[in-house]
Amino acid sequence: MRDSLAAVAPLPSSLFADDEPVLQSQPLIDGVEVPLFGRTDMWSCVATRKPANVSTSAWRAHFAGLEGVWNLRAREVAMVLLNPRHPAVLAAGINRRARPASVSTVCQTMFLLRHLAAWAAQRGLPADLAQWQDDDMRAWIDHRRGEASASRVVSYVSVARLLHQLSPVLTGGGLTRDPWPGQSARQVAELPPDRAVRTPNIDPQVWHALVKAAWTYVHTFGPDILRARARAIQVEQAAVKTAAGLEDLVDQYLADPNNTIPLHPPRYLAYCERHQPGHLGTELEVNWSFLGVLMGIRREQRALTTITGYRSHVTRARAKILQAVREGRGRSGGLLDSYALVTRPDGSTGPWHPGLSPRGVREECVTLRGACYVMVAALSMMRDSEIREITRGSIVQYYGAPAVTSMKRKHDPNQPREHWWIIEPVAEAIAVAAAISRHANLVFSSDVGGGVNGESVDTEANFKSGQAVNRFIERINRRSDFTGLTIPEGHVAPHMFRKTMAMLTATEPSAEIALGLQLKHAATRALANRSTQGYTATDTAWAKLLDSAVDDIRFTRLREFYDDYHSGKAIGFGPGAERMTAAFDTVRRTAQARQGDARVEYDILRKTRISIRLGKLNHCMFDENSPTGAKCLENVIVPEGHRGPLIDRCQPGRCANSVIGREHLPIWKAEQNSLLALLDQPKIAPCRRTALQHQLDDVKAVIRKAES
Repeated sequence: MRDSLAAVAPLPSSLFADDEPVLQSQPLIDGVEVPLFGRTDMWSCVATRKPANVSTSAWRAHFAGLEGVWNLRAREVAMVLLNPRHPAVLAAGINRRARPASVSTVCQTMFLLRHLAAWAAQRGLPADLAQWQDDDMRAWIDHRRGEASASRVVSYVSVARLLHQLSPVLTGGGLTRDPWPGQSARQVAELPPDRAVRTPNIDPQVWHALVKAAWTYVHTFGPDILRARARAIQVEQAAVKTAAGLEDLVDQYLADPNNTIPLHPPRYLAYCERHQPGHLGTELEVNWSFLGVLMGIRREQRALTTITGYRSHVTRARAKILQAVREGRGRSGGLLDSYALVTRPDGSTGPWHPGLSPRGVREECVTLRGACYVMVAALSMMRDSEIREITRGSIVQYYGAPAVTSMKRKHDPNQPREHWWIIEPVAEAIAVAAAISRHANLVFSSDVGGGVNGESVDTEANFKSGQAVNRFIERINRRSDFTGLTIPEGHVAPHMFRKTMAMLTATEPSAEIALGLQLKHAATRALANRSTQGYTATDTAWAKLLDSAVDDIRFTRLREFYDDYHSGKAIGFGPGAERMTAAFDTVRRTAQARQGDARVEYDILRKTRISIRLGKLNHCMFDENSPTGAKCLENVIVPEGHRGPLIDRCQPGRCANSVIGREHLPIWKAEQNSLLALLDQPKIAPCRRTALQHQLDDVKAVIRKAES
């Protein structure tokens, strides 16, 4: 049935009936009304499933500002985009791809058509597009070129061409010719091909501070917030309507020495002092509304706040409460007795929060939700749309590692559930976000109020990812004096997390294929693809920091080797270990000649610049200035410009640069057990058995050398 607010089309379409539904090519949600073609003001497309990060208001095609033939023309264009295989469209000879355009694309097209219609009216151009000259459309593009970026102009050119391509189905016709024959939209817009990803990386100082603050909120502050939230819900649900006298309730409450009086936090009192100077006292310090809830009175009765102090029994009740505060029974916030301790900027140690009240819990839940989002966005490399589609119970084991499942939408018509490998802190952040979410399914959503017993109802519509990140940063910096956390100024947006983490991950050897898998780039995983290359481009702001960080990690491990050498322990096994021992001998002799202590030895060790690359199966002592003996470089053509070992060709058991440490032995023994289990299989082909036996001999040789 047609919506009563829908207006009747002033002009009939030659192809589509006014009572024809506009969503015919998409799966629909049962029970949700589908708009009809005859509606001229707006088409709401909520009958189709929208992404969680798109609000309901943005899932509507608006025709406001389009009158007469322009209104009809816009609706016909939208109808074709939403139903490209409509029988009338096919009969008119329009052959578009079978997949309908997304609602967001349709909304954007309507927006651009409104601009074109307004510009045409100002220029006095006829409503009949068949009367337009090629120069008219070119003039519109030139007009927009002076106001919009080149990439934006591409969209305007595409819409102009759409009016020509769909001319057979537009009532009254469209453009008779393509204004730019033989040219692509990018050429018309003068937009050169650029394969680089324009998304900037987050500044390294901002990145580290932001991730640290988010993890502190999730892991350290989160348990306190969840405990306070559970306590607030418990006391609110336990409150009942009561007819008992106020003074009797106060006496009963104070009779239990464990019951305390909730006080407003210092920041609230400072606010009161600014707006009511000179009036701040014990009376204002008490959170009377929450005290009533703790005493078992439902909040809507407001027994302690709506009754003025003129009646004697109210005056006596208040006096007893204030006396209890003076005796030390007041508690800031009123929900928790203790909080996690932090070190503040001035060097002092104390609780991270002055005291959580029900209102404070709601504020902290918003901050905690932002922290959870930052953790997931920063360390999972998921798109915002994919993060927002995470549902409860989405953490699973995938090929032996923890992963989160979510909906992938970009460049994928099937919208499958995909897997993103994650680390434990990300899994914890998702679990915390699920704990504070009131949405039935989604983990990231917003409180909008209207719930039962003071609880709020969650919806995905009001949660804005960029706003959540910015509010989190603002909240951290506003309370840095209490939490000890601070985040430097710098631009941060949700899509920048994915780009930054991809760039950092690319510093690992052979990371290209792994990144392609994790980023879900729709390209052959076996080869590097342009999208992943763009995401992993180096960043000068990070380069120096990464180099020094890697150097610090290498020297820390090298110093541990030196300490083992100093104490007489074996530093490892293999030819590389012998070379390292010889280098340590030289360092020790030099320090003794200078009569230096351990600090001098460490300084000499750092200046010696012993080359070492740390690995999971072994450590590599490859020296770029003397690569002799490196098995990975034997009988191979080294790529032009490459320096260092070829990690993929490493032979730890045979190379002169290899160091097998004690920490590596469990992995080698596990490999030995795996090979023995494979060789026990009776149906292995002879050639395969021979290869496995050679591999087992190499593994046994490494273990034998290490344990001898």
